[in-house]
Amino acid sequence: MSHLKIALLALEIILLAVFVIPLFVQSLNAGGAAGILISLLLIAITIFWKPFVRLIETIWVHTSGKIVLSVMALVLAFSVCFAGYLSVRMAMAVTNLPEQPCTVVVLGCKVKGDVPSLMLRRRLEAACTYLEEHPEVMCIVSGGQGAGEKISEAQAMQTYLIEKGIDAERILMEDKSTNTEENLAFSKNILEENGLGNAALIVTDGFHQYRASLFAEELGLDAYSTSCNTQDILIPTYWVREWFALAKEIFLT
Repeated sequence: MSHLKIALLALEIILLAVFVIPLFVQSLNAGGAAGILISLLLIAITIFWKPFVRLIETIWVHTSGKIVLSVMALVLAFSVCFAGYLSVRMAMAVTNLPEQPCTVVVLGCKVKGDVPSLMLRRRLEAACTYLEEHPEVMCIVSGGQGAGEKISEAQAMQTYLIEKGIDAERILMEDKSTNTEENLAFSKNILEENGLGNAALIVTDGFHQYRASLFAEELGLDAYSTSCNTQDILIPTYWVREWFALAKEIFLT
């Protein structure tokens, strides 16, 4: 086996590990599944490189084969470029603080029974930091009750913030939403009902901010962002998952 092949296999195994390791702390999602499948495919191609090349040459001989392979190459090139474009936009959206303090909107995440998950706690910690720095600012906690949750995500978030010293009168609950779009739409209604203006500082994970900003823009909100610290081992999985969610939002809605 050549040194190049060994180096490629090592990189591909590392890539596979990046998507497999998160399975020990969370369930499999679309991003993790895609990462694992792509890693395994790359490993297989590297190991069986010569048979793979012969297969491509056999297909290329036929006109229909040329068409199929050309279309596949174009789709692959477009997908790589599109993922790169999304990654740049996602990175740019991670932090965008307002010049003037505005209402905090914390987007919900999994609750384990009646306790916020680690990811949700990190969002709440980021919200706490901003709320402590700006004691005049109100906060909307947004998230309904999902499967396996004893209470709504909003209720769990409110309890957590109060325990951290945030005055209950500063916290407004939106406990009906089931996804990001509803989080923001229902939170906008609360902003309007309470005369809190049209600006919102969205608190969520960095990988999630760009998609949230797209929904906020559609709703006519003046949206800003501050992000929590996501566990390092989870970032690749959720980052890739976000590509699929954004592609669905951009092309299918």
